[in-house]
This record gives sequence, structure tokens and C-alpha cells, in this order.
Amino acid sequence: MTIDRRNALRLTSLAAAGVGITTGLGGAARADGLARQLTLKGKRTAADLPEVLVPGTPYFVHYELRDADGNLAGTESAQCTPVTVGLDGALIVASLVLLLGNGMITASTAFRRPLPSLTEVVINPRQWSHLFAVTGGTGDYDGATGSITIDHLSQEDDVLTVTLD
Repeated sequence: MTIDRRNALRLTSLAAAGVGITTGLGGAARADGLARQLTLKGKRTAADLPEVLVPGTPYFVHYELRDADGNLAGTESAQCTPVTVGLDGALIVASLVLLLGNGMITASTAFRRPLPSLTEVVINPRQWSHLFAVTGGTGDYDGATGSITIDHLSQEDDVLTVTLD
């Protein structure tokens, strides 16, 4: 049997599991040192979200991400396109990119979004959430799968829970 990179990682993973190593951000560690789950807090730094969503007219949002200790962890950028818009909200398709210090995670989704007039108010904003499927990554996240839940707490603040398989 030839020991290539993939087999070496499998052996390392089995060895780590056998001795019960658990460490890392927010969850059990993997043999490659990456956490299976991490939570990041986002602060919106840019957006071109229109007051009225129009099917086929894209918008973007950009957030600065911080870890649980408040340290800069990276950025979150999403390109979103409304597919349908009605009185109860909009169906949005979106692509997400997380640029982190040790690599990039990509994700995509389709979700129901409350209309901006309901969620973008400064006083007593409507909180809402949506789920992305992780489609891959680079660096330490090469070949990543899993999900990202984004909880929108206010116009400028969100919380991301990244869960890797």
C-alpha cells in the first residue's frame, strides 16, 4: 500500500480519534486541527441592499467577522439575487464566501427573506435566520462540506455558526 497524502490523513485521523483528542473553537477537533464548529460574530461594513427588492436585481452584503474573544477572524461576503418578491418577503438565491486566516469557505442557498422594510429598521429590528450549504473551500478548508447558519440580529449584526462534516 502506498502512503499518499489522503491515506496519511486517514491514518492521522484514526490515531487522533483513538486517543480522544478534543480541542479547538466551539467543538471537537479534527486530526487536521480544524474545529468542526465555530461561531463568528459579524458587523456589516458594506451593502447595496435596495429598499425595494426586484426579481433578478442582485445585491451584496459584506461583514467583518470576529471570534468569541473579539479578535478579527476574517470577512463574510454574499451576493444575493431575488427570484420572487411578494408581500410576505422574497425568495433569494445567494452565494457566500468566508475569508478566514487559514483559508476560504464557500457556500450557497435559496431562502425566504423578510422584506427590507421589516428587517432593516434600526429600532426593534425583526430577527431572522437562514441556512447555507457549504460547497467547498481552500487552504485548511479544501474540500469542506457542512452548513452555515446565519442569524441576523439587527441591521448591522449577525452571528454565523459554521458546522463542518
